[in-house]
Amino acid sequence: MRQRIRKLVGTLVLVAFVLLYALVVMTIAAAKLPGTSSWVQLAFFVVGGLVWVIPAAVLVWWMAKPDRPRP
Repeated sequence: MRQRIRKLVGTLVLVAFVLLYALVVMTIAAAKLPGTSSWVQLAFFVVGGLVWVIPAAVLVWWMAKPDRPRP
């Protein structure tokens, strides 16, 4: 797959992933966090806000790979 196509596919997947991830984290927070302390809520949102970076970084790394030389 050429890098140009990888970037297009990767961008679409990344946008869809971030939207889905945000919805899942908000749903979990709405179900589990009411009634907890502010520190627990802060910890949840800090961790939840940073965890998405790992799969996104892998996807960006894949998108940035150079094209293979053509024979």
